[in-house]
Amino acid sequence: MKLTLTQRLSVVFAVLLLVCCGTSAWLQVRSSQMHELEVVQGLSRDLAQHIAHDTVLMDSNGLMPGAVRELFSQLMLVNPSVEVYLLDTEGRIVGNAAPEGRMRRQQVDLAPIRQLLDDQPLPILGDDPRSVDGRKVFSAAPLQVNGKAAGYLYVVLLSEAHDRYAERGATSAALNTALLSIGLVALLCLIAGLTAFNLITRPLRRLTETVSRFDIDGAPQPLPITTAVDKTADPDEIAVLDAAFRQMQNRLGEQWRSLTRQDQERRELVANISHDLRTPLASLHGYLETLQLKDATLSAEERRRYLGIALDQSRKVGGLAQSLLELVRLEHGFVQPILERFSLIDLVQDIFQKFELTAEARQVELKAHFVPNLPTVCADLGLIERVLTNLVDNALRHTPQGGEIEFDLKHHGALVDVTVNDTGPGIAPELREGLFLRPFNIGGARRDGGLGLRIVHRILQLHGRDIQLLDMSGRGATFRFSLSTDQQSAEQWMMRSMNLHSPGK
Repeated sequence: MKLTLTQRLSVVFAVLLLVCCGTSAWLQVRSSQMHELEVVQGLSRDLAQHIAHDTVLMDSNGLMPGAVRELFSQLMLVNPSVEVYLLDTEGRIVGNAAPEGRMRRQQVDLAPIRQLLDDQPLPILGDDPRSVDGRKVFSAAPLQVNGKAAGYLYVVLLSEAHDRYAERGATSAALNTALLSIGLVALLCLIAGLTAFNLITRPLRRLTETVSRFDIDGAPQPLPITTAVDKTADPDEIAVLDAAFRQMQNRLGEQWRSLTRQDQERRELVANISHDLRTPLASLHGYLETLQLKDATLSAEERRRYLGIALDQSRKVGGLAQSLLELVRLEHGFVQPILERFSLIDLVQDIFQKFELTAEARQVELKAHFVPNLPTVCADLGLIERVLTNLVDNALRHTPQGGEIEFDLKHHGALVDVTVNDTGPGIAPELREGLFLRPFNIGGARRDGGLGLRIVHRILQLHGRDIQLLDMSGRGATFRFSLSTDQQSAEQWMMRSMNLHSPGK
């Protein structure tokens, strides 16, 4: 039969309590017995000395058997708890009053007798002549004849009569009370211990039920948010474990939803990229096939026009492939910003020069506004140039003739705000959610190929910054982001972003 943790703890506790109580009871009984022996031997320590002093048991001819037996019989009648023996100098029993056949030894070890005579601590146990291996407290005194050692008077203080009386159950009332007290304390400790184990393991049982309901293959269910437990303030390991599990499950839920969302976004991206590639590839294939089939009938001017269209479609395919490759490198951590100081004013001027001819061809005006003494920023020059290039390219393709693209650079605190505004059709409110995470359409037409703004968002994310689409009614699309003027702050923002958005997080 399998037991729960609470049941196993209860059984172990009960066994340990039983062992401890049994040991305590044994020690109590043993202590009581040793104390009784010590008291008896202490009170009767000089008994043998008094007997030897008041009675002549030996003369010059040796033992006086009649005197010995008469004296021993009288003593044992007066005090049945004692047994008297006469020993020679070697410890052999040469006189006793024991009934016929009751003697089990003919010699007594003299070492305990010498310890008693040397005043060693009590109790001291000596051999019991009426037992093969028994030992009892005793009194002893040396005997002398004519100034020479003739033997010992050996008095066993707890006789066979005492042993028979003790075996009938006549024990100390104090000992009975002590044993009863130990039993009651053990019972109370058992009840208190089982109750305590039940209370202590109750949070663990709740945690076990919560963990058992956790489905690793399904969507994690959000748990009530609890305040993080401070291990130094609350040493309850079960509470710490419960809080840690709840945080882990909520974190897994967030990651599961994030991965689900990312998977959906990737599916949409692949579908949209496939659509973007299908159109130019179909056009490229059609014009190349026309050139092949009608080569003999086409004039030089038609041939150049067909080749020009095919090259334009080829460049579109190449641009999409390059953008897709760049996005993959950014999102999988193959590109890391290298911070350096540079002037945003100089960079904006370079961007204007790059798009000057395209803007003139489309009759779009490029403008820039910035405050005097604008400080330099700390960022990756190449990546920020890519951000501005994508924003301007996106604005140029959707700004009508006669429109404007305006840069606004402002400084506040340790940041420089960069705002890019165009006078195009803008972005509908229903398309703004997830704008930088998925492709979108404006009036049925692709805007930015679905990749440009996503690349911008990822580059700024690597810098620890974010880009916003501002709500400027009637002003087209307005994007804003900021860059740090302090290198230490820029490094801190970048490291924080790497920890939060690195692959696998």
